[in-house]
Amino acid sequence: MKSSNHKSLEEINQSVAVPDVYQSAFWQKFLAYSGPGALVAVGYMDPGNWLTSLAGGGQFQYRLLSVLALSILVAMFMQTLAIKLGVVARQDLAQAIAGQLPRPVRYAAWLLNEVAMMATDMTGVIGTALALKMLVNLPLLAGILLTIGDVLVVLLFLRFGIRRVEVIVLVAILTVGVIFGIEVARAHVNATSVLAGLVPNQLIFKNHTALVLSLGILGATIMPHNLYLHSSLAQSRRYDYHDPVQVQETLRFANWDSNVHLIAAFLINALLLILGGSLFFGHTHALASLQAVFHGLQSSAVVGTLASPLMGGLFALALLITGLISSITGTLAGQIVMEGYLHIRLPLWQRRLLTRCVTLVPILIIGVLVGFSDQAFENLIIYAQVALSIALPFTLVPLVVLTSRQSLMGRHVNGPLVKSVGYALAIIISLLNVDLIINLF
Repeated sequence: MKSSNHKSLEEINQSVAVPDVYQSAFWQKFLAYSGPGALVAVGYMDPGNWLTSLAGGGQFQYRLLSVLALSILVAMFMQTLAIKLGVVARQDLAQAIAGQLPRPVRYAAWLLNEVAMMATDMTGVIGTALALKMLVNLPLLAGILLTIGDVLVVLLFLRFGIRRVEVIVLVAILTVGVIFGIEVARAHVNATSVLAGLVPNQLIFKNHTALVLSLGILGATIMPHNLYLHSSLAQSRRYDYHDPVQVQETLRFANWDSNVHLIAAFLINALLLILGGSLFFGHTHALASLQAVFHGLQSSAVVGTLASPLMGGLFALALLITGLISSITGTLAGQIVMEGYLHIRLPLWQRRLLTRCVTLVPILIIGVLVGFSDQAFENLIIYAQVALSIALPFTLVPLVVLTSRQSLMGRHVNGPLVKSVGYALAIIISLLNVDLIINLF
């Protein structure tokens, strides 16, 4: 057991040195603070985002790019609040929420968020298994069981220390970005049409399918585990929290780090949507599943002369990379939730193994009942998004409430405008997610 005032993710808390606030150059500081944003950005590139982005492009070409842009702006705002909570209050979101709740409610909140963590993990499991099937024709059941071993990958990465993990994840993100950049470049995209897609249009209000996809994009973008994760990772830098200047400096560069990496996440999702729009617009049957996209990229009947084994292979490799690096962030977020709500601390390998084994139970049960088919498991990704949507209001609203408390935040408390925008976004996103759930069923 541990006390409620225990450091969040003690192994990495204040473990990274930063330059002198008064003498160092901007770029020295920026590089020192860069890293947590990369781990958070991974959560904005999971298979749920892949499905909605590809489907949006395949059905409406580039016209939903504006929805993607809006989603990432909302994400930037919410991640800023999570950073502020961690840096100023020196608590992660789970610790801060748990400190305000009586024990029975705290346990209920933990259970809800635990389900959300498992839903996040489920998308990674399915994405990794599908990628292995695409690359080496490994049966889905074997690929799913093989994901138990990724606990070893997580342990290997974490042994390097958080700074090296941040670099590994950043390289992985850049690799995925380059892969989709190559595929979009081969598609000879009309740049004018892409830019026009960034301008909001009335399509989503006139077309029901476009509205549902837009809600899916918004719902898949903001996820609870990213807010828990960022509120903890923001504390990984070694700043003097008694010095107002250093606190302000930490907030400033932590937000720079967050926004730069969220822009990278937006670009990767935008490339996915553009890829879907360029290659599959008018051939929407090819977008029934990720597996169908993989085959479509290899089929001249769908994408014409651009088809090649390389195109499909690069797509599968990007999916595999995303699935593996999401294991790292999922493990850390799960640890934060368990420690914060239950005050129980497990070694990361135990936490990872426990989460993965529990995640596999519903996957295997469904596989036995309906068969281990691509479509059945990709439907699980959609239902995982539903679980995340249900948990989201119970994350967003407390985040806004906590960062609006003078007693907790001091001079960094949310101002009237930030508070109003925060509550408005939390309510709107919650209502959109409710509507998304209704449309899915």
